[in-house]
Amino acid sequence: MLAVLRRSLNTWPVRLFFLLLVLAFMSWGVGDVVRNLGQPNWVAKVGDQTVGLPELQAAYQRQLAQLTRMLAGRMEPTPEMRRSVAMQAAEQLVMQAALAGEADRLGLVVPDDALRDAVFAMPAFHGPNGQFDRPTLERVLRDNGYTEARFLDLMRADLAQRQLMGPVHAGAVAPDLLVRGVFAYQQEKRVADLVELLFANAPAPAEPSEAALQRWYDNHPDSYSAPEYRKIKAVILSPETLAKDIDIPEADLRAAYEQNKARYVIPEKRSVEVLLTQDEAVAQRLAAQWRAGADWAAMQAAATQAGASPVALDDATRVEIPSAALAAAAFAATPDQVPDPVHSDLGWHVLRVTKVTPGSISDFDAVKDALRAGLAHEKAGELLYERITKVEDALAGGARLDELPGDLGLAAVTGTLDAKGNTREGTPAPIPGPAELRSALIASAFRLKPGDSPHLTEVPGANGATFGSYAVVVEEIIPPARKPFETVRDQVRADWTRDAVRRSEETAAAQLLTAVKGGQSLADAATIAGVGVRRTAPIGRQGAPEGVPSQLVQPLFGMKQGEATMVETPDGFVVAVLAEIQAPDPAADPLGFGQMRDTLARGIAEDTELAFATALRDRAKPQINATLLDSVVQP
Repeated sequence: MLAVLRRSLNTWPVRLFFLLLVLAFMSWGVGDVVRNLGQPNWVAKVGDQTVGLPELQAAYQRQLAQLTRMLAGRMEPTPEMRRSVAMQAAEQLVMQAALAGEADRLGLVVPDDALRDAVFAMPAFHGPNGQFDRPTLERVLRDNGYTEARFLDLMRADLAQRQLMGPVHAGAVAPDLLVRGVFAYQQEKRVADLVELLFANAPAPAEPSEAALQRWYDNHPDSYSAPEYRKIKAVILSPETLAKDIDIPEADLRAAYEQNKARYVIPEKRSVEVLLTQDEAVAQRLAAQWRAGADWAAMQAAATQAGASPVALDDATRVEIPSAALAAAAFAATPDQVPDPVHSDLGWHVLRVTKVTPGSISDFDAVKDALRAGLAHEKAGELLYERITKVEDALAGGARLDELPGDLGLAAVTGTLDAKGNTREGTPAPIPGPAELRSALIASAFRLKPGDSPHLTEVPGANGATFGSYAVVVEEIIPPARKPFETVRDQVRADWTRDAVRRSEETAAAQLLTAVKGGQSLADAATIAGVGVRRTAPIGRQGAPEGVPSQLVQPLFGMKQGEATMVETPDGFVVAVLAEIQAPDPAADPLGFGQMRDTLARGIAEDTELAFATALRDRAKPQINATLLDSVVQP
């Protein structure tokens, strides 16, 4: 075949065919280039600054990933959501470009040393020892979709913008009149006299007739209907399901134990009070005074007067004590006793041990199971995406869920549940995995229809992690159905009784309220009704104190002194009269008043910064390339 083709290439018909084919491709490609001539290659232009397509795509993908994590698999981002995310990402980049342009105009620069110090100080890049750790930096940047160069550029721009915004922020001050007004509003207290008519104290109503129960049942059909159920099949693939089938050899467990032995050996700690002097005679004198019963405060004063230095070491291990001789003496001393002074390179030490925290050692057998679980989980994370690919390939090939291979680490789920994830017995359906994965699977089950093909859906977690993936099919939809009266008779009777009690207490509360509004005092009206009155503790806008129904707070702050109101609570009805309004005094609470001033000043500063940044943006007259912006949103 190849020989025939090679011979054909030397004939004029074949040469002419290939010439036409090349011209067609050239026309297509050149036409595309010609059509794009004159089109801007930036997504946004802000003064002299431009925002490129790759920059917007990266910002868009990061924000879209955040949105996907928030949705937690309950739904896919809609086209409207995607466009909104793209426009928000573009607007943020436009604002950053406007600020960067102003920083350049003012000649603001960020030295390399300042940039380095800022990066090293970020807690997100600190390792287990609390210091900057390059592998941690690389992992965090990778998980968040940044290259190191791009991140450093952003950090440099951010530091420059902080220099730009610093004076704007520093000039923000909350006027005293504003602070006093907000302080008076938020710290005002109100006191009420109230009467509580509790359902628990109400007399039992008369026994309902059969007709009354039947009528209640007929009038409340939704209360006595079974919800829609769905019979499903599902598979779950997660680090947990994979880990169950992973065997960790004993040698690997022992190697991990030795590697992390420091975690399992907790050294003894001691709290020690120490007096340091260069004079042995002074040390002996201070020791005698201490043994005679002087407390630590007295010994500190005596040491200072004698030219010695008092030091307290709290929960120190042996290696944390600065002198080997002192450490040996401290860990040999009897608690609350003052031994003979100890000499070291630092001088003479007089000490007393005040607390001993024993150390502990967890041997291999004690931590073996935890080690096995941890190593299995690590290996499961390494295998997860390989197994996801295999499951996706099998499903794409038409395999049913019950035909998937049994060696992929899948957990199978079969059963009937409602939209809340409960079985017909009212118990939670046994779906393995965290709550986020469970919720996503249930939501999908109630979106799908019988016959829909299964697809593996990931439920992303935080920082690039995953809660797992699932695939689900709906085998049958069982529509809501009303329960027969005979099967719910007891529930109907309880509901009817509860409603009768509520209505009787509501009537009694309404009569009390009417009497008070008619000019009777709450105390007199309550006496006639045979109930008591109590006065509340001062109530603030932020919430009710103990013993005051939360439903009463909002109405009280909308009333005048002496006015009455009625509210319903889960336990009954409350009739209340506003008895007192307590205005706050800033002089009596200078700390709270100062905190209010600081809070308002921060809010004003943030508003001022936003107004300044918006003014810079508007002055730059940004241009948006709608065509390129739309191209980012296309799947």
